[in-house]
Amino acid sequence: VVTCCTEPEVLCPFTREYDAIKKKLRQIEPGNEFNLYDGLDGIESLFLGEWPSNEPVTIVAVYDATSIEQLSRHKTGVELALTGKLLLLGLQDGYESDYREVTPNIKANSNLDVILLQPNLPITELSLQHVFSSIVESYYQQFVAQLICGDLVSKVTVWPVPEQHVSITDFDYKVYKPEQQVEIMGFLDLSTLGCPAAVSRHLISPWVPPPPPPMFRGLKEQRLVIDEDPEGNVPSFVVLLHGALKVENMCAICFIAEEWFGALYACADSKKKSNLVLALFYPGRNSVPWLGDLNALTIPSTPPASDCFPVKSADKKSYSQNNVAWIRQPGLQSDIQKILRHARKLPEKTQQFYKELNRVRKAAICLGFTSLIEGLANLLERECTLLPGSAHPACAFQLTHAAGILREPYSRDPKYTIMPMKMSF
Repeated sequence: VVTCCTEPEVLCPFTREYDAIKKKLRQIEPGNEFNLYDGLDGIESLFLGEWPSNEPVTIVAVYDATSIEQLSRHKTGVELALTGKLLLLGLQDGYESDYREVTPNIKANSNLDVILLQPNLPITELSLQHVFSSIVESYYQQFVAQLICGDLVSKVTVWPVPEQHVSITDFDYKVYKPEQQVEIMGFLDLSTLGCPAAVSRHLISPWVPPPPPPMFRGLKEQRLVIDEDPEGNVPSFVVLLHGALKVENMCAICFIAEEWFGALYACADSKKKSNLVLALFYPGRNSVPWLGDLNALTIPSTPPASDCFPVKSADKKSYSQNNVAWIRQPGLQSDIQKILRHARKLPEKTQQFYKELNRVRKAAICLGFTSLIEGLANLLERECTLLPGSAHPACAFQLTHAAGILREPYSRDPKYTIMPMKMSF
């Protein structure tokens, strides 16, 4: 929920708590000025902080009579990275002419499809309910699919709605459409799957039957009370699958459509909330190159002879590390701040400091993010100049040593490991 008065203000960020959204909607107060482009700019910042840039968005903008007068004064748009639909809902007759002045500018500076809407006149609570009901039916339809795992079948809701994918090559043009079922082919460790490229990611939740249509008496809604079992008492295969994948740290490889695959895994929004997420790979049998042909994945009947006894690897690893995936900016900031926290506690945290430094450095090399390595060197040198007088002498030596090695060409080798500077104090 975003208001666009003098400056855009985020009243409620992205959440699944409907009560919080309703509470903020009741607190909205009309303003005396409106700028559509500033509002879209604020929505873009909010959206890109939570979702990938290629995810389509549906924006519902509601204006009153005073907003229409302010709308035509702002005709200079800004470039927007948003894709999807912009629904303009005017609460006054004759607003189309004002919107037609800004619609070409919005389309020229973004990938948004502008759609004009208006409730039936005269505007009443009932007419507003009808127009919002039509918006929900047209643009917020649920995608209900069947989740299949052997003999277990469960209806699930997939959100956002998976879109068809168009694959264009030099000699081929193919459209992949998601089917109404997600069939689990097998299970893999998350460390084996790694972080493959995904077209989109979707939240999987148990399907809930829609309530009966509301009955209206004049302007008041008659709420129907239905005696049903509580949702928590209904057995759900989705809950069972989510708990198993979370505990075992595994994922499920799924068949989406012909030559189109995906992966189901447990993803934690916070320390208390975890969701079942479906990641759709790019269409093709080799969408995960290190796994090979996904159609050829099977359970071996007899293990190879080389796997019958343990073989000690020549590459000695002092610790096991998780895969690094900087999907959002706070993830990268958190890793860098962790390095700096260990740096301020040298020499007690020498092993932890070099462990995190090598982990971030190797991830940056694998992703081609070489500018991050130079930035880390600059940060360590700056941290060295900001050390207090009470700091241990080894702290400055270790920071200077690490910054110097980060700038050496041989530090770009992912197999190289930066070791602590040998000192005697």
